[in-house]
Amino acid sequence: MTATKFFDVDTPRVPGAPNAPYFIPDQPVAAGTAVANQSKPIPELFKPITIRGVTFHNRIFVSPMAQYSGEDGFPSPWHTVHIGGTVVRGPGLTFIEATAVSAKGRVTPEDIGIWSDAHAAAYKPLVDLAHSQNQKIGIQLVHGGRKSSVQTLWLSHPNGTVPKEAGGWPDEVSAPSAVKYADYTPAPKEMTKEDIKTVVEEFKAAAKRAVEVGFDVIELHGAHGFLLSSFISPTSNQRTDDYGGSWEKRIRFNLEVIDAVRSVMPDRMPLFYRISATEYLEDLPEPSWKIEDTVKFADIISKHGVDLIDLSAGGNDSRQEVRFARLHHVPFSAAVKKAHGDKITVGAVGGINNGKDAQEIIGGGKADVVFVGRHFQKNPSAVWQFAEELGVDVVLPYQIEWATVGRGQSVQRRADALNGAN
Repeated sequence: MTATKFFDVDTPRVPGAPNAPYFIPDQPVAAGTAVANQSKPIPELFKPITIRGVTFHNRIFVSPMAQYSGEDGFPSPWHTVHIGGTVVRGPGLTFIEATAVSAKGRVTPEDIGIWSDAHAAAYKPLVDLAHSQNQKIGIQLVHGGRKSSVQTLWLSHPNGTVPKEAGGWPDEVSAPSAVKYADYTPAPKEMTKEDIKTVVEEFKAAAKRAVEVGFDVIELHGAHGFLLSSFISPTSNQRTDDYGGSWEKRIRFNLEVIDAVRSVMPDRMPLFYRISATEYLEDLPEPSWKIEDTVKFADIISKHGVDLIDLSAGGNDSRQEVRFARLHHVPFSAAVKKAHGDKITVGAVGGINNGKDAQEIIGGGKADVVFVGRHFQKNPSAVWQFAEELGVDVVLPYQIEWATVGRGQSVQRRADALNGAN
């Protein structure tokens, strides 16, 4: 097969990315793509996956990670450095952090948001950077619910209430029921039906802005005790109207949000949903949300246009008893995968920090993709690390790769990778 030739290595100039509003070298093959002509088969972790018509070049996705570095909901240069330094190194998909759909829906005053067109415009440089490097970027939408107006996690009293005089909004925190998460968090007001309708529209408007900015994927944050999560749980939702009581009524708000968001998304744009698969309250006599509920819920949301379920756990009730173990969330993704097969794409998350474990999860049929968070904080080149651990040769950004493979070799490697994909 004749190798594709992107440009002559002897040319006096490197071509720029065609859609970038500034000069940046074009990356005709995304960093993180496996080179085809290798001495052994490419493991599943580095095989592409297509979700609703969008192809991701590997199955290592970067989880949303709060940076507590925004002001009035706007991202800062920190976000450009944090996200930019990771996305150019080749994850299959990179998420920016949980992004609030309203000012009152932020978890902390330092969280970012997308509740206005001005906020949306602030993400365009990040999206343009990702796309200039042939990479995919996603946004996670959140409303903090009863865990809003709290302190950042590195302070001496993490999750403690931020008072109004310090920039908080403790008197405006809302939830499905007037039940506090913990003694140290705000006392929420029970949402009226009009409040519920307003928040549904806020999610819809935020999603519309995300589409217009150019994000490739939207994820709804339905985990960790935030608003979507607290509606589905009987421990935090004690309503007796159309949005509480029975299992079907407790999930109603979530389905309304999913339907509203899906309605403003293009048909070929994936929608993800992050969920706490269990509340870790199995030892209590009262009802709680368990993995069996998640398996049932996954089937329902797939029929409402959710393409991937991202399985975390806990965070909805301060009485939780987390049983920490190596890869302790993986059994949850495995349970959903076993129940539904390819009906919905499944993501595993939690403690995944090496290629062997990631490949074992994907190759063993326990999930379709892995979400890696904290390890990318430690090592933005985690994709490269995972590849080396598995003996896989992957494309790196030109700016990094030439120093490791030799001058002039990067162009041919991209040709090999592209021809292998054809």
